[in-house]
Amino acid sequence: MVRLNIKDAPFYKQSTTVLIGIIALIYAFSVLADILIPLAFAAFLAVLLNPLSNWLQRLKMPRVLAISLALLIAIILVAALFYFLSTQMMQFGESLPMLKQKFSEIFANLKVWVSQHLGVAESKQDQMVKQVINSSQTLVGKTLNSLLGILGIVVLLPVYIFFMMLYKTLILNFLFEVFAEENSKKVSEVLVETKGAIQSYIVGLLIETLIVGVMNSVALLLLGVKYGILIGSLGAILNLIPYLGGIIAIALPVLMATVTKDGFSTQIGVIAAYSIIQFIDNNILVPRIVSSKVQINALMSIIVVLLGNQLWGIPGMFLSIPFVAVLKIVFDRIDELKPWGKLLGDNIPTRHMGDRWRDRRKKKAVLPQDQVT
Repeated sequence: MVRLNIKDAPFYKQSTTVLIGIIALIYAFSVLADILIPLAFAAFLAVLLNPLSNWLQRLKMPRVLAISLALLIAIILVAALFYFLSTQMMQFGESLPMLKQKFSEIFANLKVWVSQHLGVAESKQDQMVKQVINSSQTLVGKTLNSLLGILGIVVLLPVYIFFMMLYKTLILNFLFEVFAEENSKKVSEVLVETKGAIQSYIVGLLIETLIVGVMNSVALLLLGVKYGILIGSLGAILNLIPYLGGIIAIALPVLMATVTKDGFSTQIGVIAAYSIIQFIDNNILVPRIVSSKVQINALMSIIVVLLGNQLWGIPGMFLSIPFVAVLKIVFDRIDELKPWGKLLGDNIPTRHMGDRWRDRRKKKAVLPQDQVT
């Protein structure tokens, strides 16, 4: 009986096999999302906390105690952030009735303007608003499910991180033993680069978020936008969602300025300030702080962020970029997958392969016959 290797099969069979495998993998990721999402976050954060744990162990601290202390420091920092945001939100809640009344007045004036200038009756506008609200209930439900999923992640994360750091050697030995001995060098290189990419990406994101949060808050305070610190901090956190978060972040201060101030000068100032901040972020902070190791081109970044949202919601948007960065590292180390690694990267060739092939054909055509042979 002759067995046909998949590499020897026709292209349509190879592509069909790969497509079925990808569909099955995505389906498994979707079904097991509640289990895989906390594990994915835990894996990235365990890599981030590992240097701190190793440093504590070099100070003659027992391994379990070093891991626990590193995890405790991370929990304290996150708790301090949430405490800061909660105090700001409490102040926002005190003015919520006034903001609601002001927003109702603006909405009533907007309906009158639309009725007078666009000819749409106010009753028709109310009907359209109700339809939008009804159609958005599904989206609200999905958002609540995502928030509940995030709460589940927060509860499980410390446990997963602790055991991943505790059994780090066991996990690494498993990865080396799974692959053939001749691939040990490639496995080691992939692990080292993956660790460096994850640490660089997450630390870079934290530094970028802090800088953007300070710039947002200062700009909003100078413009006199109410709750500038809260809105600026939320904008910095939303900025963690590549490309899409920045659009949402700029809408929050514009809406607050519209509700709390007369005229449009403040809104224009907010848009101008955020445009400058986004320019600084995209051209200075991200290339020098975040993208030193994670070099994914903009097109692939947008695509994987949207795919991550479709697959895992909000957590998927945060995990998409570091996950693809790990895939790129693996692709670059495997000869058969190097084209995929180049597709994900941000190195743009000056010429495509078709031009080079045509140049070789032309050169071969003009050469004398004795040089061609």
